[in-house]
Amino acid sequence: MPLRRPLARSVVVVTGASGGIGAATALAVAAEGAAVVLAARRPDALRTVADRCVAAGGRALAVPTDVTDPAAVTALAAAARDRFGRIDAWVNNAGVGLYAALADAPLDEVRRVVDVNLHGYLYGVQAALPELRAAGGGVIVNVASVLSDVTVPFMGAYNITKHAVRGLSDTLRQELAGQPISVCTVLPASIDTPFYRNAANRSGREVRPMPPVYPPETVARTVVRVLRRPRREAYAGGLGHALAVQWRLPPVPVERVLAWYGRRAALTTAPAAPTPGNLFVPGGRPGDVDGGFHGRSRAVLRTVAGSAAASVGVVALVAAHLRSKRR
Repeated sequence: MPLRRPLARSVVVVTGASGGIGAATALAVAAEGAAVVLAARRPDALRTVADRCVAAGGRALAVPTDVTDPAAVTALAAAARDRFGRIDAWVNNAGVGLYAALADAPLDEVRRVVDVNLHGYLYGVQAALPELRAAGGGVIVNVASVLSDVTVPFMGAYNITKHAVRGLSDTLRQELAGQPISVCTVLPASIDTPFYRNAANRSGREVRPMPPVYPPETVARTVVRVLRRPRREAYAGGLGHALAVQWRLPPVPVERVLAWYGRRAALTTAPAAPTPGNLFVPGGRPGDVDGGFHGRSRAVLRTVAGSAAASVGVVALVAAHLRSKRR
C-alpha cells in the first residue's frame, strides 16, 4: 500500500538523521514538501540538519533519541504525533559499525552493534505501528545493506545485523498482510558517508568503503521512491544488486572473491589505533552528509577499475567452478 497522502503532505520519521544516509534522506523528503522528524543522539547535528530541511522547503522537528532505548523511541513517535498530528512513514536508518575479526571482537562492542542496528529497528517498528494504524496506514522503510545479501571479512557484527534486518522486514511483511501498511527494505551498496570514520575499529588498519562508492543521495532517492511506490526490496547502487545476484550462483567462489576483495578494498595499508568509534558516544562533525570518499576524478577512475576487476574475478571463478563440476 502506498502512502495514504501525497508525500508533500506526509509526516516522515527518519532515525540516524544527524548525518550520512539519514541526513540525505531527511533533506530529500523535506525537498518534496513533507514534514520530517529527525532522530539521532546529537542535538547539535540534528539542529543543523533540521535547518537545512526547512531551507529545502519542508517542515522539521529534531528529537534527540538513542534508538537502543525503547522508551526514547516511543517518546519520539509521541513527539512526532504531538507536533504534526500523525505519522505517515517511518524510516529506520540509525546504524553503527565495528571492524574486527569475529574471533577477537570485544563482546560489549558486538552487543552494541546489535542493539543499534537490529533492536533499534525493532523498537522503531513497535513505536511506529500504532501511529501508522491511527493514520489509516503508511510505510515502514528499513535501511539494510547489500551486506544483507553478501558478507565481507572483518565486518562480522555488521553483516549479522544487516542479515537480521532483512529477516525482520520479511517477517513483519507476513504479519501485516492485509493491513494498509507497507514494509520496504532498502539495500545500499558502499555509500560515501562518515560511517567509516566513525566506526569502531579493532583491525589495526585504517578502513574505507569498498569501491564503487555511491553518494548518499543515491539512497535518499531510493527511499523517496519506495515511499511513493512501495516495493518489497530496492537496491541503491548498481553493483550492490549485481553482487547479490552473483552470490546466488555457486557460493564458494563468490565467497572467496569477496573475502579477497574485502581484505584489500576495505582495509588500507595505513595502521590505525584501536578505537570504539561512535558506538557508545556520538562523534563526527555535525550534519555531515558525505564522508569525503567520492567525487574526485582520480577516485572515480579507481572505483570503476576496482569494480570491473571484482566483477570479472567473480565471473571467472564461477565459470571455473561450473567447468569443474561438469568434469
